[in-house]
Amino acid sequence: MTQNELPMNLREDNISEETKKLISSLPSDKDAQGKLCKYQGCWYYYNTLQAVINFQENFQPQNTDIVLASFPKSGTTWLKALSVALLERSKHDDPLTHPLLSDNPHGIVPFFEIDMYLKSSTPDLTKFSSSSPRLFSTHMPLHTLKEGLKDSPFKIVYLCRNAKDALISRWYFRCKYQKNEVARSILESMFESFCSGVGFYGPIWDHALSYWRGSLENPKNVLFMRYEELKTEPCAQLKRLAEFLGCPFTKEEEESGMVEKILELCSLDNLSGLEVNKTGKTWMNVDHNSYFRKGEVGDWKNYLTLEMENKIDMIIEEKLKGSDLKF
Repeated sequence: MTQNELPMNLREDNISEETKKLISSLPSDKDAQGKLCKYQGCWYYYNTLQAVINFQENFQPQNTDIVLASFPKSGTTWLKALSVALLERSKHDDPLTHPLLSDNPHGIVPFFEIDMYLKSSTPDLTKFSSSSPRLFSTHMPLHTLKEGLKDSPFKIVYLCRNAKDALISRWYFRCKYQKNEVARSILESMFESFCSGVGFYGPIWDHALSYWRGSLENPKNVLFMRYEELKTEPCAQLKRLAEFLGCPFTKEEEESGMVEKILELCSLDNLSGLEVNKTGKTWMNVDHNSYFRKGEVGDWKNYLTLEMENKIDMIIEEKLKGSDLKF
């Protein structure tokens, strides 16, 4: 496969000489998809690292910016949809004009490092100029993200998901994205990388810990949410998110069923059934329908052996020891 045929984040044709020198000094490894290097404690493909550096050096934050953060396949699409629906609810009395009906959540809320700054070191942000707050997303750990936010009083929402469910979701996503059969051998390879911590955006435990500690140190600016709690108590968690984003529900809205309407609009069944999500693609040629599978809690039990389950649990317990974080 030539460089031009590779997914954008796996290519190596957009890397500056300065970044190449940096890469040569960093810990390196590879997975089934490509070469990896470890920067500020997190593993990236080379082009993604260039995008991270572009973001850190060039992004100009605004005080009202909101960043939605997560480890890959941890409910990112759902968090984006819910946040858009909360912030847009006063602007769209006509449900037919709602942005979620005409674009995928990832098209509305771009990623810093696998969208905006992967395309360009100085992306055009004028389309955000009329919106306040501006809404962005990332899979970077908190300390790396903060370097690009330059001490701005930003707000960050982090969605954490059970590590075993995140692994299974990522397995299915990778197979569908690469148009491969959902093969057990691919899962086993990903499992080994997952447990070693050497994988795109890994290790998952360090990723979650960065935001967990950030939320304890600065709860006004960092909200730590759990995917499982969004599933079991959606109304309470949506109201918690709205409060944090600065757009709490009024008594009248709650009485009119607005909380339930937003949850229905952003439900897996509803979003996956929209035409834009059945047929559309992202700019990186990923099918929109790849972002919608089961969304279940505990689905990993259908795929992981007892030995695999125990190994992940032991690693996570060891890595999170003393932090009071559990996932």
